[in-house]
Amino acid sequence: MSAVVHLAGPGRPRPDLKELLGRVAKGDRDAFSGVYDVVAGPVLGLVRRVLRDPAQSEEVAQEVLLEVWRKAAQYQPERGEVMAWALTIAHRRAVDRVRAAQAASDREKRIAAASHTPAFDEVCEQVEGRLEREQVRRCLKGLTELQRESLTMAYFRGLTYPQVAELLGVPLGTIKTRMRDGLIRMRDCLGVGA
Repeated sequence: MSAVVHLAGPGRPRPDLKELLGRVAKGDRDAFSGVYDVVAGPVLGLVRRVLRDPAQSEEVAQEVLLEVWRKAAQYQPERGEVMAWALTIAHRRAVDRVRAAQAASDREKRIAAASHTPAFDEVCEQVEGRLEREQVRRCLKGLTELQRESLTMAYFRGLTYPQVAELLGVPLGTIKTRMRDGLIRMRDCLGVGA
């Protein structure tokens, strides 16, 4: 067996919201008090489910009830119940608040990203790294084909001398000599002290 819930309290008849809202439209504050008593709880509950923030929920619920007071004359009984009308206003306000918060957050992120100026050291490191890579490429072009191929396999692909020798089909001693000669030429080209 299900229990009957009386929003207006036990023993008291539920007020006619349409009649009360009609009086609110004419500026009747007592009538608004009656509308408020019935509508405030469901409005706050709906807004809280959307916003999940108690403080913001109370603020938006207050805005909704103020809108109910101001727009009571715009209510059209043939389009639905007063509670549905009030909850529609509440849902729209809550969703608007969520969208506004998201837009503000997105705007702050865009501003932060646009105003980010890399640190001087970061820019210097990027430029130096780029210049060093270009210089290494230029120096590699000055090596013989076997020296360049051997150094590339050993230093850029991480292969050992025996693996390089096996892949190139050259004796290990020859690979070691060519790599040593290639490294000396690279050192001289790059201007690195011995």
